[in-house]
Amino acid sequence: MMDPVPSWARTCPVPIDEQSERISLAHGEGARLSRRLIAERILPRFASPDATHFQDAATVTTVGCRLAICTDSHTVSPMFFPGGDLGSLAVFGTVNDLAVAGSHPRWLTLSLIIEEGLPISVLERILDSVSEAARQCRVRIVAGDTKVVPRGAADGLYLNTSGVGELIDPVPPGPCAIRVGDQILVSGPVGQHGIAVLSVREGYFFDSAPLSDSGSVIEQVVALRDSVGPHIRAMRDATRGGVSAVLHEWATECQQSFVLSESAVPLTEAVRGACELLGLDPLYVASEGMIVVAVDPEYASEAVCALRSVKGCEQAAVIGEVTTRGICPVSIRRVLGTPQPLDEPSGAPLPRIC
Repeated sequence: MMDPVPSWARTCPVPIDEQSERISLAHGEGARLSRRLIAERILPRFASPDATHFQDAATVTTVGCRLAICTDSHTVSPMFFPGGDLGSLAVFGTVNDLAVAGSHPRWLTLSLIIEEGLPISVLERILDSVSEAARQCRVRIVAGDTKVVPRGAADGLYLNTSGVGELIDPVPPGPCAIRVGDQILVSGPVGQHGIAVLSVREGYFFDSAPLSDSGSVIEQVVALRDSVGPHIRAMRDATRGGVSAVLHEWATECQQSFVLSESAVPLTEAVRGACELLGLDPLYVASEGMIVVAVDPEYASEAVCALRSVKGCEQAAVIGEVTTRGICPVSIRRVLGTPQPLDEPSGAPLPRIC
């Protein structure tokens, strides 16, 4: 019986020659093939003038600053989707976590978990995307690791990244500082990434093709810091679980409630149409280049203006406000105007999206 075709092979846009080089278990054994894979395929894409080899532990220099540190694993399926791929997503996801924590991203580590049989041409395309995204974000990849697992033990390729950034004052105090009356902003249309991944995964075709918003939010954070920095309560990127997940987490931490206005939530026509057709609520769908912000109400208009000055954030908007804690942590005023509960996500309507 023939082995089933792996999902990464069904959805990969790179032409794959059956005789092409592929990853073998020997590439993960730490011997000659491992060294060649790192030296010839991986390292040349990331080495900087002062770092000519990946180390188990990187040495970096700081000057008396506070640091933010995060780590993330990336398993998007398919690896290539409209507007991005697994490689760029891994960089942007980690960099964005650092940025919304109030830091300037500086260094990343990169670990690869590769399935036996993955074409090296696919690996190289992903690595090129990692390199380009890191260049765009002005971060250095300073350490890494490579493992190969048997065929069928992974979905082609998993990436793990850890990031380090320098905290820049004023650092947002976080959701515990959210107060009644604070305004809730989004920096752009919601749900674009999840719908883009879903459409290509399931083979859906829409008149207006969904496109992921996968990208860096560094410019958005800098614009907010420069305009209303001391008045920002909290920032988050709305990835898995979307805006709803962020607000439910914040409601638990600040012990307040949130009321949203459905008509104020910015959507692209592609996301609106897809969600109406598929019965999805865009507030539960992941974004990868949009942030949710809680800000002092007196500075909300200024914050929106600052965000709209950033390319891609022209639809930034206030979508709700903070109210005294009630029975429902998060509610939304829909078309009829009566607030309805916006329940906390209990599962993943779109698994494997980041």
